[in-house]
Amino acid sequence: MNWLLKIVVLSLTLSMFTYASYSYAADSVNLLIMIEDADKDSIPQDSRINRRVNASISQQLNHIADVYDETSITLNSFKQGRVRRSDAELLDIARSITRPPIDIVVIFSIYASVNTSEYAKKARARIEGRMLNAKSGQFLDNFEVQSPKSWAVPYACDKQTCMLEEIGDEAKVLGDELGLILAEKLNWLLNPDNTDGNAQSAVAMFNDYYLEFDGFSAPDMASIEEYLLVFSGYISHRPTQQRHTRTTLLYRSTIGTAKLSRNIIKLLEELNMRATLNFEGNAFSLKRITLRGKNSTRDIADGW
Repeated sequence: MNWLLKIVVLSLTLSMFTYASYSYAADSVNLLIMIEDADKDSIPQDSRINRRVNASISQQLNHIADVYDETSITLNSFKQGRVRRSDAELLDIARSITRPPIDIVVIFSIYASVNTSEYAKKARARIEGRMLNAKSGQFLDNFEVQSPKSWAVPYACDKQTCMLEEIGDEAKVLGDELGLILAEKLNWLLNPDNTDGNAQSAVAMFNDYYLEFDGFSAPDMASIEEYLLVFSGYISHRPTQQRHTRTTLLYRSTIGTAKLSRNIIKLLEELNMRATLNFEGNAFSLKRITLRGKNSTRDIADGW
């Protein structure tokens, strides 16, 4: 009877653990769409064509991730209305946003041209760009869509407003197409299909974290690393700085910041260590708290 009772208790415990694991699933993904127009041949950011494409892509991706409007979340922190922005500026902005923190950034550029002959005007359009992990800079995917062929523009369409409408209509169609493609790619990255036995698909989307331990000795770090290895989502880690009482680790994992923070707090409890924990961007900073008169170092006199 005792044996049967133990089996029932174990089954209930495992079911509760499974439910808890589901409850603490990875963080929702925050996505930002940005327009790169550093190339003078591309359409400037403030063009209505870019706004229409941005809206189309946002609508499609909004089913997969939480899509944020760049102007809304940078209104008070960054200068508005800039054009011809470089990659470096865009990525710096994306990484500097902390409310909310951005996980994935989609950067695109639009190119359009009109060829005028004696009897007709024909236009072409193309959108190219990339999808990056905002925290780590990891390249996730690139994309390009273009009009299948040039299309005829009304010959009398000489005014800028008319041309913007003509090209904008085609660009919006390309934006819808691109949004569907990106949504499918992003869905695979966030929910990899492992039925094909491909181990790489399980780590298609990961995060790089910097864990800085201040005031922790080498034996302390040895104990801590044993726990870091068994955290869910673990991929790899390596030291980027190692001194007598300060160590910085590059920690690569598929879990989000909230779960990693909980794991670190639990780690400190298990090892009976006290520390302050601060987080910013993709960096966790832990500063050891020592109590006066308490020696946490093992006495060699106690034997091996």
